[in-house]
This record gives sequence, C-alpha cells and structure tokens, in this order.
Amino acid sequence: MFETVLVANRGEIAVRIIQSCSDLGVTSVAVYSDADETAKHVRMADEAYHIGGSKAQDSYLDREALLEAAREGDVDAIHPGYGFLAENESFATAVEDSEFVWIGPPSSVMADFGEKTRSRKIMAEADVPIVPGTTEPAPDPADVRAFADEHGYPLAIKADGGGGGRGLKIVHGPDEIESKYQDAVREGEAYFDNPSVYIETFLTDPRHIEVQIIADRHGNVRHLGERDCSIQRRQQKLVEESPSPVLDDETREEICEAARRGAAEAGYVNAGTVEFLYEGGDYYFLEVNARIQVEHPVTEELTGIDLVKWQLRIAAGEELTISQDEIEPRGAAMEFRINAEDPDNDFIPLPGTLSSYEPPRGIGVRVDDGVDEGDAIAPFYDSMFSKVIVTGANREEVIARGKRALSESTVEGVPTTIPFHRRLLEDEGFLSNEHTTNYVDRELVDE
Repeated sequence: MFETVLVANRGEIAVRIIQSCSDLGVTSVAVYSDADETAKHVRMADEAYHIGGSKAQDSYLDREALLEAAREGDVDAIHPGYGFLAENESFATAVEDSEFVWIGPPSSVMADFGEKTRSRKIMAEADVPIVPGTTEPAPDPADVRAFADEHGYPLAIKADGGGGGRGLKIVHGPDEIESKYQDAVREGEAYFDNPSVYIETFLTDPRHIEVQIIADRHGNVRHLGERDCSIQRRQQKLVEESPSPVLDDETREEICEAARRGAAEAGYVNAGTVEFLYEGGDYYFLEVNARIQVEHPVTEELTGIDLVKWQLRIAAGEELTISQDEIEPRGAAMEFRINAEDPDNDFIPLPGTLSSYEPPRGIGVRVDDGVDEGDAIAPFYDSMFSKVIVTGANREEVIARGKRALSESTVEGVPTTIPFHRRLLEDEGFLSNEHTTNYVDRELVDE
C-alpha cells in the first residue's frame, strides 16, 4: 500500500478520499486554491499545498502545479476524484510518465472511452447493445441526412468527445440539420478540443441506468449493481437511487453483466461506471465514466464495499478479493445532491457563507460533505457542497426516511435544492415510478 497520496481535488470528494486514506493508514496530501485556503478538505488532510488562484484553470486544472505539489509532498500516488482533471487523458498520461502512480483507469482506456465512437465500437464488440447510430465520425451534414432517411427523426448529433449535454443537438426535421450540425461541431471543439461528431437515434423518454464496476490489474472485473439516475434537470443529475424501480430481476442481471463484459473487453482497471439508456423494455449503452462517480455512496451503502479504498488498493497492485457471487446489494438507497442553488429561480447557483449548517443524522442516513458551519460556498466551482444518502429495507422506507432527513436539515446563508427534493418525495409521478430523464423539466419546473 502507498505511504502518501495526493488528492488532486477539493470539496466533498476530497474529504471522502482523505477519509479512506486515513482508514488505510495512508498519509493524505491536499491541494488548495486561494479561495480554499481554510476549506474542510485542507483542514482534514495531513498536509496541504497551495497551487494557485481561485479560478479552476489557475489551480485545480493546472497540471504542472499539481505535479509540483506531489513532488513537494513526496507522495507515491495521485487520486483525481471526479471532475476537474479526473478524466483528462493527457493528465493521466503525465502522471503515468512521472514517478507517481495514477489512481484510476489507464490513460489508454480513458482515451478509448473519451471518444464516443471508439467506445461504441468496443461495446458492440462485447455484444453490448448500443443506441442505433454511427460508430465512425460523421464528417459532413450529408451523413446526417442519409442517416435520417434510413432511421427517421428525431435524431441526435453528438460531439465525439462530449458529455454532460455539451455538444448534443437534437434534430427534429431536415431543415434543422445544417445548423444543428455546425452547433455540435463548434461545441465539441470549444469544450472538448474535438470537432468530430457522430449520429444516433434520439430516445425521447428514456430512463438513465448506470452500473458500477471495479476491476484490478489481474483481469478480475466485478459489477456492483445498478443505479437509476433519471431525476435530472437539463441532463444534470439531482437524485440517484438503487435498485432501479423500473428493472425486473432478469433485465437487471442482463444489464449488469453487459457492463461487466464491456469493461473486461476494454481492459478496464479501477473503478468506473457504465451508463445506459432504458426505454420500452430495451437498454442501450450510453458512455463510460472513467472515474469514481458523485453517486458512488449509493452503491457503497447497499454492498458494504468501500469503493475509494478499493481504488487505492487496486492502484497499489492488489488483487480483488471479492468474487461476483459475494456481491449482494441489499435493501434500497437514494442520494440527494444538496447544491447552493435556487430551485424556484431556474436552479441558479447562489454562493455565500453557511451561517447555519446542521446536516441530518439518525438511522439510515449518511452525509458526505465538504463544508462545516461558517464555511463559504465559493462562486468558482460546482455548487454541490453536500450529499444526503438514505437507506432502508425498500424504496418506501427510503422515501419515508428521506422526508425525515431532509426536514431535519438546516442550511442558512445560501439557497439549496432541499425544497426541491422535499417536493419530489411528495410527487405522485415519482412515487408511482412514472418518471424519466425528462420528467423534472416537463412536470416539476416552471419555465
């Protein structure tokens, strides 16, 4: 096992990694920007190094500053968390070429999954269903017209390096092809430095299902069950739960095995998530998130497996000691993202200082956060500062506990998404499992 690990991140995920390092007896080294000098992850780490200005590009996205901090801290390995440089192939390569160990999938695998056409090919070769579409970039709007002639509308033009809704354009008819194609190309180049696009049939009302996988360097690949992430606002997740209430046992087994099979085909190592769209009884591969996910605590609570601890062990060369048969998720869990946003005003982020912060407690409640009372929510980073994870014997008990936990939460100084979550847990469409990825925008948010 490593002696010292640099946590190349901030906020609640940095705190989460620091905690697992502590459990393993590993010294944790934090990094911080000007805005985060007194942040919780800095206070908790064994050591901390300043890496630059408050803006992310001046600090948490500064590769050389991170590597220099690793040298100053004399660390053995670097954990990127999620966001920032976690899925940046060139940063992973730089770490692999340095004296440090990269705690994540190999950069070559990240490259495979960073380009969506390449990842679709890999999954198709592993007999994993993919959304009908191209597995090569579409170099001209004429390709879109040809695809539409065969498959019809609506269709999606997607940036090959895209994700999170960036570089995604929906085409409803032939008169939109030219403009939407150019928009997708521009966004792909601007956000991902990759102007290539591809085409897919657009699923109009799907569920979003993802499967947690973990793999070691010895050829062992395991899945740890699925999560349903269909409660989204403009393709940004708000609530995740497991098990998915829309899957029967046979489909659940199929989709989880498909994820495991696809990861094995790709030579995947470390933790990751295989994402699918589910509609009309069929599931289709969407993408792979080659990192730890925001919603990983849902899986941890149901399996009893510390995913971050296993990330560290696998990166250190250890072999998975858990067989697939030993992984038996039990009960149900739900995660609520607590963001400093105003859900009644288009979810606009509103940073500020937490004049009061009392997270919920009690049986079946876990809170992962990156703040304490009196801390500031800075305007330079993601607005999520806490996650409330609730567990129970079944979905009904989880919903009841979720209502209790959210009502016990006290946050003053910034608006939060807590009122939205409380409304959601009273919503008949959600309670009766009628929601899809479009449900929040269509039914719960006033435009």
